[in-house]
Amino acid sequence: MILVVVLVALNLRGPIVAIAPVIDAVQADLSIDAGTAGLLTSLPILCFSVLVPFSLLLIRRLGIDAAVTVTLVGVGIGTAVRSIDGVGWAITGTVVIGAAITIGNVVLPVVIRRDVPPARVNLATGVYTAALNVGSAITSLGTAPIAATLGWQLAVLAWIALAVVALVAWTLFVGPRRAVLPAAAPAPATQPAAPPRSWRSLTVLLVGFAFSGQAFAYYATTAWAPTILRDETGADTVSAGASASLFQLAAVIGSLLTPLLLARIRPLGTFLVLGVLWSSVPLGLLLAPELWTLWGTLGGIAQGGGFTTVFVVIVSFAVSNRHAAALSGIVQGIGYAVAATSPAVLGVAHDATGAWTLPLLLVLGAVLTFTGLGVASAVRAAAAATRRGGSQG
Repeated sequence: MILVVVLVALNLRGPIVAIAPVIDAVQADLSIDAGTAGLLTSLPILCFSVLVPFSLLLIRRLGIDAAVTVTLVGVGIGTAVRSIDGVGWAITGTVVIGAAITIGNVVLPVVIRRDVPPARVNLATGVYTAALNVGSAITSLGTAPIAATLGWQLAVLAWIALAVVALVAWTLFVGPRRAVLPAAAPAPATQPAAPPRSWRSLTVLLVGFAFSGQAFAYYATTAWAPTILRDETGADTVSAGASASLFQLAAVIGSLLTPLLLARIRPLGTFLVLGVLWSSVPLGLLLAPELWTLWGTLGGIAQGGGFTTVFVVIVSFAVSNRHAAALSGIVQGIGYAVAATSPAVLGVAHDATGAWTLPLLLVLGAVLTFTGLGVASAVRAAAAATRRGGSQG
């Protein structure tokens, strides 16, 4: 079961990252500017924000198992379409990939809750989160070397193999019938009738905009780090792509260590620690880009832990499962809507100034937003939890 989850999760971030190591070749071949090129990484993120209602409806209609199949088939089709020559095909394939991954983002945690024993759900969720970053690292490492031999289109197309392998594994795991045929959605569990109005909560909005800072900085760094390293350190395309993958690999460490950090210094202290580590990426690239191995590792740990910490605050603030689901949807909707602009915004800023100083200052601003609003949300969530505990006592 865990192996199948990992194989599916490898497809939920890697296809987005695959363009970054070869973005210069894509721009030259398709005759597009940096802002347009940024759309090839920002459009899927926008899908994460606006297509969640569609994903929920599709999962309800098809059932969990068939929805996973749709995710993998969609990623495969989108990857193939994106590799066809032409800007229109590239954008169309990117949107298909984004829509498919949106479904996967929603349904795969449901699979874990359904098929993993309760005592192992936290472990399975941690492995799932780590696999997202491993998928990003694999594509960051592998795309440029393949492109050097076969060209960027075949290099991007090559990652369809991950979707095929995951689809075969998923079909074997659930059986061909369940993998393909629609199934009735299970009856919803009984929940409290009237959870708090989440949109009216300042704490929820603080968490949402803290997550937007985390997500903006992550996707901006993921999209442009290979190019920045090439421009600032003189590295070739293959070396820059390999170096940038450290940022993804270190996130696995962050995902596994952050729960221990939360247990010792709580969300407030964790936000501060992660904010300091995160700041090393834009500041390091501005002041000493040749030390990227250090900055990429520290920042990778921070971005891997940032996602976990944001959702710990959500859980601590929620009063029921239904309320937690509503909070998660609001926070992700806000965060990914802002994050979707990051690759294009950095591309436009670089085109306008001809340098990477302004783009990196924008990343620093996003990191400070994550840290400051995260601390504020942690304080309010802790106070709310104390009040609830006092009333229960």
